[in-house]
Amino acid sequence: MNKAELVASVQKILGDDTSKAAAERAVDAVVEALKKGIKKDKSVQLIGFGTFSVTKRAARTGVNPRTKEKIEIAASKSVKFKPGAGLKSLL
Repeated sequence: MNKAELVASVQKILGDDTSKAAAERAVDAVVEALKKGIKKDKSVQLIGFGTFSVTKRAARTGVNPRTKEKIEIAASKSVKFKPGAGLKSLL
């Protein structure tokens, strides 16, 4: 599912009185709130869906696949998603 399909699904769930533009604003608002929550609190938990959290990746040595040359990969932060029980049960 891409963003356009997600917006169409949200519009359908909200009902006929909701425009496509309003559904897109709702999706954008949720994504923006997730970004702010992850940045501020380092974690966003949605009961029944899952938890988004910041994880640290240590510096490491990698290999350039084209040249087979060893390279240093800097430490970084990434976002991890752990699905909740409600989401797992759907699979």
